[in-house]
Amino acid sequence: MNIIEQLAKDLQIRTDQAQAAVGLIDEGNTIPFISRYRKEATGSLNDEVLRALDERLKYLRNLEERKNAVLSSIEEQGKLTPELRQAIETADRLVTVEDLYRPFRPKRRTRAMAAVEKGLRPLADAILRQDCGGDLAALAASFVHEDSEDPQRSVTSAEDAVRGASDIIAEDISDTASYREAIRKVCARMGVIRTALKNEAAKEKDAKGVYEVYYDYAESCGKVPGHRILALNRGEAEGILNVNLEMPEENILSALRRAVIRKEEAQTSAVLAAAVEDSFRRLIAPSVERELRSELTERAEEGAMKMFGKNLEQLLMQPPVAGMTVLGWDPAFRTGCKLAVVDPTGKVLDTAVIYPTAPHNRVEEAKQTLRKLIDRYRVDVISLGNGTASRESEQVICGLIREMEQSGGRHLKYVIVNEAGASVYSASELGAKEFPHFDVGQRSSASMARRLQDPLSELVKMDPKSMGVGQYQHDMDQKKLAGSLAAVIEDCVNKVGVDLNTASASLLSYVSGISRTVAANIVDYRDENGSFKNRRELLKVAKLGPKAFEQCAGFLRIRGGTEPLDQTAVHPESYPAARELLARLGTDTSALSQGGLKDIRSRAGNTGKLAAELGIGEPTLKDIISELEKPGRDPRDEMPRPILKSDVLSMEDLKEGMRLKGTVRNIVDFGAFVDIGVHQDGLVHISRMSAKYIKSPLEVVSVGDIVDVTVLGVDLRKQRISLSMV
Repeated sequence: MNIIEQLAKDLQIRTDQAQAAVGLIDEGNTIPFISRYRKEATGSLNDEVLRALDERLKYLRNLEERKNAVLSSIEEQGKLTPELRQAIETADRLVTVEDLYRPFRPKRRTRAMAAVEKGLRPLADAILRQDCGGDLAALAASFVHEDSEDPQRSVTSAEDAVRGASDIIAEDISDTASYREAIRKVCARMGVIRTALKNEAAKEKDAKGVYEVYYDYAESCGKVPGHRILALNRGEAEGILNVNLEMPEENILSALRRAVIRKEEAQTSAVLAAAVEDSFRRLIAPSVERELRSELTERAEEGAMKMFGKNLEQLLMQPPVAGMTVLGWDPAFRTGCKLAVVDPTGKVLDTAVIYPTAPHNRVEEAKQTLRKLIDRYRVDVISLGNGTASRESEQVICGLIREMEQSGGRHLKYVIVNEAGASVYSASELGAKEFPHFDVGQRSSASMARRLQDPLSELVKMDPKSMGVGQYQHDMDQKKLAGSLAAVIEDCVNKVGVDLNTASASLLSYVSGISRTVAANIVDYRDENGSFKNRRELLKVAKLGPKAFEQCAGFLRIRGGTEPLDQTAVHPESYPAARELLARLGTDTSALSQGGLKDIRSRAGNTGKLAAELGIGEPTLKDIISELEKPGRDPRDEMPRPILKSDVLSMEDLKEGMRLKGTVRNIVDFGAFVDIGVHQDGLVHISRMSAKYIKSPLEVVSVGDIVDVTVLGVDLRKQRISLSMV
């Protein structure tokens, strides 16, 4: 197989693009670097295509390695034919290679092996050819013998001989790659996933009725959606459901009989028909069921990971609430609500604990503390976590806002933020290292404030699986999921860029070319030597060599340094071209400190001709122009900003037909969960998201979007809210 040609075909890109991308990956370049700074080589392939290419490249190389191992194994056995070699070499899936290798793969002792040891292979071959001389009984009788050294190898009767030969035939049928592939396709198309309650004890175990809909359920194998497969797998793993794949047995057996029985010969036809049935039910069906269910699960996991990744990307790319002093509020009952005031740079100015909620109910005392903090530090907005006691805390905040407005005090707003992952971070080694003198509550409240100010910088410290934007994430291949989510975070961090002089080690570790060790070394260098003056100074950091510098430099920003271009995404390798471009326009890098060159596009003229004159590619020139036009621009600024509130709404206040604004918190295959400010996200089913048919909610919304919704129904007992966007 030509891997480059296969990649081009699979990804629908040109062969030269695939060749260039593979070469750059093999040289140790990261996906963000290739996507941003090697556009000329790859024909401007984006990070999404490059990630897919990298994943597919690993699969195809693994496939080639497996092919070589299989060919070597069969050749050692002296059984490799030219036809078999060609079939293996042209196979494009691992499952096909394994099917072809199945007859030659070392196995545990089987009934067929025992029959072969008894010398019954010639009889089995004769029956398969239906060439028994018209008298099967007589032929079988000729194989009857005793083995004095090993009685287990004796054939005691003609019937015993036929049984042994049938076992060999059944295994031969099972090991035939074309049969298995055909059966797999039929089952994928016509099979039915059927589920049932395991037993009455399981019903008691499922006290909340989470799996009630699956107690007696069936759906076509080809139509069952991924999220349902994952739900069934979980129900089965928890011992509540029995899950089976029902196959179209008669169709399969009929096709197998036609393929195996080639003559209308009474004696051999009956034996072959029985062997076919035994082969399918005992050997093929259980194995194909495992394979198909594994394939369905793998496909479901891939879909869930992709959805998780999209949600995570949208969560991380929410716009920062810049220039505001924020009071972070981590709500609680018995232990009190923890507060942290954070200035616009993320520095914690003060912390406090108040007890406005049960069992203390010291509301007035809490309001006095809040007023002092708000006035002393000129707080602009309160960032309230949505956990336990959030509703009660919101009542206090709204009451305080009303009182301050009535008395002519500071104009204040509040935002409810998703605190998923904050408690894990607060108790982590990373949280303790960042805030060594804070308790977990103070760390959490500081996190509440910071994740509003700059979601990306704060959320990279959290375990992505605890951020509340995935589905069935704990049921998936954890290594694969972690790698997938890490790639999403890496792409987001490098897309936005990182301030080299303020970024945490956690954030720096996701920058292209920077490992966790190097990230820690950058922070240590900064602590010892002060702020970086220019990007070149990075080469003084321990373990950060020229290759790592090449990969990371363009994604790191330095504001107010000795090199104005360091505040942009222009890579140092393109500084000469950028300076020459500025000189041609009659200016220099000092223009960057004045907000950039707004008319640079019109003044640049023909970019193709200009790029050639500057000795760079046109895509690189266009990127340079964009950076000089808006130096240090943040792509997150184009995203919808969070809703700032000043009053509370409860679930009891909701009425059918009400129109509200909400924030999309999570997206799943069947719809989106929207926060409308009542501490219980409402569900917009996919059928209620658009007036036209859509295949995925992602066609309509993204995590963080502000959307208009209509209340369809409210179930207070089940705490469910149904919403519509149409």
